[in-house]
Amino acid sequence: QVQLVESGGGLVQPGGSLRLSCAVSGSTFSRNAMAWYRQVPGNQRALVAGISSEGSTKYADSVKGRFTISRDNAKNTVYLQMNSLKPEDTADYYCNIPRYSFTYNVPREPWGRGTQVTVSS
Repeated sequence: QVQLVESGGGLVQPGGSLRLSCAVSGSTFSRNAMAWYRQVPGNQRALVAGISSEGSTKYADSVKGRFTISRDNAKNTVYLQMNSLKPEDTADYYCNIPRYSFTYNVPREPWGRGTQVTVSS
């Protein structure tokens, strides 16, 4: 079965940077699109960024220009580089495999544990 293991979260000051990693096993990684989602207490999980098997990317308006999603097929890993972090970026961050080729909004696999990002001075 597919396993998703997120890492790289932590506490950072506003304006700082973090790089999240998601290690994927049990899937033909190079043929899958991948996506990052985030959730704060009391809210639904929301799409942050997605990357296709060909390497094309999409971003939520709230992070466009600040976050960059990338993938390393040799390592079966997807990354989220987060720059110019804001307090409103505080959330638990999760990766997943999108269910459909035409949208990144619907995840396919059970959620991993996620990694917590806190942006505060």
